[in-house]
Amino acid sequence: MFIDRAVIEVRSGKGGDGMIAFLHEKYMPKGGPSGGNGGRGASIIFRANKSINTLYNFRHSKVFIGSDGGKGLTKNKYGRGADDVIVDVPLGTVIYLEKDHTLLADLSKDGQMITVAKGGRGGRGNAAFKSDRNRVPKIAENGLPGETKRLILELKLLADAGLVGLPNAGKSTLLSVVSNANPEIADYPFTTIEPNLGVVNVNKYETFVMADLPGLIEGASEGKGLGLSFLRHLERCRVIVHLVSMDENSNPIKDFKIIQNELKSYGLGLDKRPLIIVASKMDSEGAHEKLNEFKKKLKVDVIEISSITHEGIDKLIKKIFEVLSVTEPFALVMDESSSKTKIYDAHKEDKPIYNIVKEKDHIYRIQGESIERTYGLINISTDEGMMRLINYLRKIGVEEALREKGAQSGDSVFLCDFEFEYLE
Repeated sequence: MFIDRAVIEVRSGKGGDGMIAFLHEKYMPKGGPSGGNGGRGASIIFRANKSINTLYNFRHSKVFIGSDGGKGLTKNKYGRGADDVIVDVPLGTVIYLEKDHTLLADLSKDGQMITVAKGGRGGRGNAAFKSDRNRVPKIAENGLPGETKRLILELKLLADAGLVGLPNAGKSTLLSVVSNANPEIADYPFTTIEPNLGVVNVNKYETFVMADLPGLIEGASEGKGLGLSFLRHLERCRVIVHLVSMDENSNPIKDFKIIQNELKSYGLGLDKRPLIIVASKMDSEGAHEKLNEFKKKLKVDVIEISSITHEGIDKLIKKIFEVLSVTEPFALVMDESSSKTKIYDAHKEDKPIYNIVKEKDHIYRIQGESIERTYGLINISTDEGMMRLINYLRKIGVEEALREKGAQSGDSVFLCDFEFEYLE
């Protein structure tokens, strides 16, 4: 089954906590701090694999979870780092964040990898805090939490030329003639219900990839028929080959305008791609009369073919290759929001950014990525760890900010899951 879109969740592993320990061995009664650092949590990595051609495996595998890093050990031993989770996806997979459709990666080369969820860093053990001022540190860091993200995976086929046209325009038959592909061929609408790829040999040394996409109908760009599901695969095609049937049941001028309108309505500049118009089924009765009227009214260049008699096939292949040779690959066009890049300026972020919210009378909450991250690192299970947190909050001006918000003695203040009482 061909699946070209999936929504999944990834959860990277938490970093291991640092250890608080002291060395007590024979002849070394005061060996000093010896708590080791925690190991890094597992990251979730996506890798492009040319041997996969569908997102079918993600139909049931919806959540990918990385292991946590090992805790730090005594005698300055590091905790074990967790093995990363590598997930193979087809070439042409585009990865977005579900919440805002931000582009994370376009995996278009075999072996290309992207870390979509970074494993948490391991916390430092107390041996890392030893200094001339503090020879017996009783503090350690917690490991940083991993990341949880919901992702959209979209497969956009890596084809050079894409065949479009109304159902039964002869696309599948053409692909079967010019390549080794074996698409289903029958005399009824929507014979093709999933894209097919075929490699076309131009000569002994040169080839290109052609995609046969399910037939479009009027309204395809709005989700009618099968068109919307597969129009995305045209985004990578450098050349669009539009087949217009000239058989007795067709209306070539109307048919041509329907498809061109759908390409324009879909957007992303598909209607501006190099276009080769092909008059198919020229072996049909009355085909030449219809073709003459078509060229007269639309004033366009047309290549005539018959997939049954192979008339014009070589000419079409040469024309497609000729256009491909002078057409650069098109970059995927993303939403405006996905192209935005946040630029961090260290000079503007001298202090951690946080916000204090009054949730209700006498209850306040401190929020902010920087302050929450630092809190997560501090192990408050020891007196020294608690003092470290208090000094940090005092240093960044939390007391003054609470006073400006109207906090009074005895009010409760929350930072993540930590609660303390405000005292003036």
